[in-house]
Amino acid sequence: MSMTPDQQMLEDTARQFFAERSPPGAVRANRTAGRSFDPTLWQQIGELGFSGALIPESHGGSGIGYRGLGLVLEAAGRTLCASPLLQSSFIGAAAVLRHGSAAQQASLLPRIAMGELTLALAVDETPHHHPENTRTVARHVDGGWVLNGRKRFVADGDSASLLLTLARIDTAGAESDALRWFLVPSATAGVTRQRLHTVDGEGFADIEFAAVDLGADAALGTASPTSWQDVLDVACIALASTMQGSAEAALALTLDHLKTRTQFGQLIGSFQSLQHRVARLHVDLQLARAAVTGALDELDARGHVTADPRLHRLASLCKALCGDALHDVSNETVQLHGGIGMTDVHDSGLFLKRARVLETLYGTSSHHRDRYARLAGI
Repeated sequence: MSMTPDQQMLEDTARQFFAERSPPGAVRANRTAGRSFDPTLWQQIGELGFSGALIPESHGGSGIGYRGLGLVLEAAGRTLCASPLLQSSFIGAAAVLRHGSAAQQASLLPRIAMGELTLALAVDETPHHHPENTRTVARHVDGGWVLNGRKRFVADGDSASLLLTLARIDTAGAESDALRWFLVPSATAGVTRQRLHTVDGEGFADIEFAAVDLGADAALGTASPTSWQDVLDVACIALASTMQGSAEAALALTLDHLKTRTQFGQLIGSFQSLQHRVARLHVDLQLARAAVTGALDELDARGHVTADPRLHRLASLCKALCGDALHDVSNETVQLHGGIGMTDVHDSGLFLKRARVLETLYGTSSHHRDRYARLAGI
């Protein structure tokens, strides 16, 4: 679980970059400007090679691997940085690498690495995460596909140029049990996006697909009964890396406050009851970090081979532990800052709002605890 010298240097570089170029306060600037992310910042992220981190050099990437990109995402999470890095450079790139055909990889990966093609994972259709109940339907017509349905709460859905969409295959007018990912250009006729105003200012959208005509190459790779789960596993691990960074930064913000704020003539950090609360948070974060690191290393060990039940369990473990840790830390951050923690001018509220959004994305902690128990036969 220890880092190599290259990974340590990568982490240091990423933390310094995001701290300088996108501090937590940038969330307010994006909100005021009415944008999901800063395009200039996204260009700089690409120049550092972060947008092509998973992609091999043969396709224009830097190939630093899952653990390396996880460190970058964690650094971005520490400053609440909004960018297509999670959706495009990790989830989208991994999906194409693991399941895309040779032609799809040659067409998409270089553009993802350059940052000119952004993706969004379109999976949920209700307020709750139940991908197995997908009702969006893809029907095979004249060698191509026709897509109908609706997706809700799509992260980066307001700005992504390509929507990685989960749909159920319609066989001769009857829905089958087969689920498959489709690559849907957002500018295609029949695709309608409605931007959502979320509490954290991130770019989410509800998306309608009304008789969307797609080519034969719109389906991602070949049909596989587990590929849809594999992509979501990668998404949960990537999201957990971001959540880990946010939780650790919120805790560090709280510790700084405890070490400087005085009450009754002494530092409030000297109060034993507050020390106990912070100690519990620290332990929870260390458990979460171990789970995330183990999952990222497992992805690197397997390369771009599709997942097995072990990775399914690791993904749910990461999401559950990081969801619980971020929830508790963000709550304590606001409470331990007192009155100022309730104001918009203080960064503690920004961490709380981001936490509430990320907790629900791709399944809550309770959802993933149940999933882990089923997979483990408990």
